Amino acid sequence: MNIQWYPGHMTRAKRNMAGDVKLVDMVIELLDARAPRSTENPDIRKLTAGKKRLVLLNKADLADDGVTGLWIREFRSQGCEVVALDSRKRDGIGLVRQAAARLCAEKWERDRKKGLTQRRAAKAMVCGIPNVGKSTFINSLVGKASAKTGDKPGVTKGNQWLTVNQEFLLLDTPGVLWPKFEDETVGLHLAMIGAINDNILNPEELSMKLCALLQASYPGALQERYGFTGEELQTLLDSDALPEVLGLDRRALGALSLAAEKRKCVKRGGEPDYERASRILIEDFRSGRLGKISLERPES
Repeated sequence: MNIQWYPGHMTRAKRNMAGDVKLVDMVIELLDARAPRSTENPDIRKLTAGKKRLVLLNKADLADDGVTGLWIREFRSQGCEVVALDSRKRDGIGLVRQAAARLCAEKWERDRKKGLTQRRAAKAMVCGIPNVGKSTFINSLVGKASAKTGDKPGVTKGNQWLTVNQEFLLLDTPGVLWPKFEDETVGLHLAMIGAINDNILNPEELSMKLCALLQASYPGALQERYGFTGEELQTLLDSDALPEVLGLDRRALGALSLAAEKRKCVKRGGEPDYERASRILIEDFRSGRLGKISLERPES
């Protein structure tokens, strides 16, 4: 499943970011806690090299807590400040403010030595890929609906400066992907979490990949959500009822077939409606109804 998607507005956004990064003291990059490696834009890392960096593992409420802990250790080992949070809630905002203040401590100390009795506001660029939750985070941090939000990629269209308080100014930037995913898995994970426009995706193929991942790492998630047993799955796999499709994981196909049956996604004649079942499964994953699931772990 080869996924490539790079609209023209992202080229403009990247060009603007290259100029704006010179104006800021730090970079706040939001990653999806379910897939931090895939949501870490390599172009952003290059553009912001040398800037102090605060990594926010957003949507941590949807990710496996144990795996998120591993990612926190990973980013701290790289010299980053890191906070895991659900940007829709304000209980993590205090931790974000504290982490940002630690990154700005050196700047404020330099100002003090220059005789500046009042702190100059630190400027932070907020960046990340589409639909990672930047606008929702900014609204929680600022305390009002300053940035447009939505559950589809591409809501923020242009840069805007926002005042947090006397100590911080934020530069909100549009979500930016990179031109080509060298690793097919990265494209798949971005599609699974909703960072790529669903209109260009094949839901059945995507759901099959998701089923295979869940069967390998969270084998009970589908059974618990859709109400089938391991014995039912094995019986189906041992039967001749499943079609033989080259390149498809039979166990994943069997799980999707049972999910379709339990959700009554059936076409005329009793055939499973794989497209409808696929859309249900993908939405259940994105919303957390399948449980707290992480798609990837740190390589180290």
